[in-house]
Amino acid sequence: MQPIRLFLAGASLAVLPLLAPSSLQQASAQDTKPGVERLYILNCGEGVAGDISRWSPSVNVGKSMDFVDSCYLIKHRQGWLLWDTGLADAIAAMPEGQRPADPRATHWRRPKTLVSQLDQLGVKPSDIKYVAVSHTHPDHVGNVTLFPQAMLLVQKAEYEWPSPVGPRFKPDQPVTKLEGDHDVFGDGSVTIISTPGHTPGHQSLLVKLPKTGAVLLSGDAVHFKDNWENRRVPENNDNQDKSAASLRRMADVMAKEKAQLWINHDKAQRDGQKLSPEFYE
Repeated sequence: MQPIRLFLAGASLAVLPLLAPSSLQQASAQDTKPGVERLYILNCGEGVAGDISRWSPSVNVGKSMDFVDSCYLIKHRQGWLLWDTGLADAIAAMPEGQRPADPRATHWRRPKTLVSQLDQLGVKPSDIKYVAVSHTHPDHVGNVTLFPQAMLLVQKAEYEWPSPVGPRFKPDQPVTKLEGDHDVFGDGSVTIISTPGHTPGHQSLLVKLPKTGAVLLSGDAVHFKDNWENRRVPENNDNQDKSAASLRRMADVMAKEKAQLWINHDKAQRDGQKLSPEFYE
């Protein structure tokens, strides 16, 4: 009976190579599937900046400019990431918007709420896995409290930056305090890039889309195209030297990754982009 047992064992081993290619193909397909599936641009505010020389010292003095405020919703196969939360949704109910005390600042309005735009996509606030903010100025963190279960991704220097009006985030908000760059999903498709200067812990976001290619979301490291092209540093930034260094680093990242720069407040650029519910792949 021993020869029969040896024959059966050999036959079983012979079957394995026939099964292996299919399993390998499935694993290979999973490995090559893009991590980022879609990127949506959300309207998180529109307004008029009273005097844009605040962001370009000695240039454009007294000149006003239409501004926008964009948020970005990223669908990754591991979950949803929201980059910046825009102006508070409550501003949508103000007939004249939010008028600034300083006429040089920006008079903001909210034509659409963030919640309504998420709802249009079938996304509930509780579906958001990560909320990452470029920095903690009100036009970027206005709706953070809508996502109490989401993991907040913010630089430690920004989180701990003293505020005259109290803590910037609720103490029970889950948070990962970063100290430099951070690969959000661990696959290189979405990377937070540390770009301090505008605020102590300002950060930008590099997103690698399978069809569109790489895009770098500026936050407020730069406010409009002309300032980027001339590498201007706003007069009220937290640190001038760090701001200039961050602009150089952004240029280096863009060159290395062949990335587009999407400037958060630049209305002329945004008007040429696809807005949610359309998306980029």
